[in-house]
Amino acid sequence: MLSRSNTILILCVALLLALLVVGGCGNSTKTTVPEAPANPFELAKVGTDSTFEVMTWNLEHFAKNEVITTEWVIQAVKGVDVDIIAMQEIYSGFRFQAVVDGLEGWSGFKANSAGYDIDLAFLYKTDSHLEMESIQELMTDEWLPFPRSPLLFLGTFDGKPIAVINNHLKCCGDGVIDEENERDEETRRLDACLLLEDYVLENLAERRVYLVGDFNDELTDATNKNVFANFLGDPNQWLVADLVIAEGDASGWSFPGWPSHLDHIIINQPLFEAAGGSDTEVHVIPLQSFMPNGWSQYDHDISDHLPTVLKLKL
Repeated sequence: MLSRSNTILILCVALLLALLVVGGCGNSTKTTVPEAPANPFELAKVGTDSTFEVMTWNLEHFAKNEVITTEWVIQAVKGVDVDIIAMQEIYSGFRFQAVVDGLEGWSGFKANSAGYDIDLAFLYKTDSHLEMESIQELMTDEWLPFPRSPLLFLGTFDGKPIAVINNHLKCCGDGVIDEENERDEETRRLDACLLLEDYVLENLAERRVYLVGDFNDELTDATNKNVFANFLGDPNQWLVADLVIAEGDASGWSFPGWPSHLDHIIINQPLFEAAGGSDTEVHVIPLQSFMPNGWSQYDHDISDHLPTVLKLKL
């Protein structure tokens, strides 16, 4: 028969072994810090080291949900990994700078002349093959066609001269071009397209030019109602890169709430050869698909527009 002292010793040894099994003596409260979740937008990655990607994104009165919007945008920019982003409706300069500060290897520029403070902006990589030369507003005295002055990015990619003109044209209208009324919304958008064409042909003909932005009109209207007739009707000079999206299913459009496709990318003749390459992609990025609560969360926390992107190998 075991003595009382031996019984106590055996019980203590058993208790010590039990403590070691569940985590070690003196460490029963130890916890493991979970790893941070991966950026969900990495699944939407577009960019590669060998291609040049231009994206246009209306961020609807940025930042519509303040710091939450800011953090989502930082994650999205990191995830899609394109070279340059033309943004519209950038209301908060403070929040825009927070996005720039949250992106290593990026810089940004925000204009400040738009009515109601819904300005245009660029985000662009500084650690890639892209080199920025200058950013400036254009046609600042043309208020009727351009309630938000176009914003021009000049630079090079792999030494090739490029130009990106960011636009946010007048909204609304009745779908009819009334050229007798200079204040008619469709007429204002038509005049803007004509002025953009003239500017590129006169000043940027030797560059690879991207006309991008929220044009607030559809590419598929009948010719006599189509504000893009000058671009669509001159295939020797212009290619509307996202026409295939506009002619496709509504599920792939950039403004799901209507639904309509309003965010376009138009390129000039020096880009035609690249546009025909096997690396070319043009599509609306369904960012809402990578958020826990889908479109309702995206619309609440980020924007009512989805971004449109064009990837080429220059």
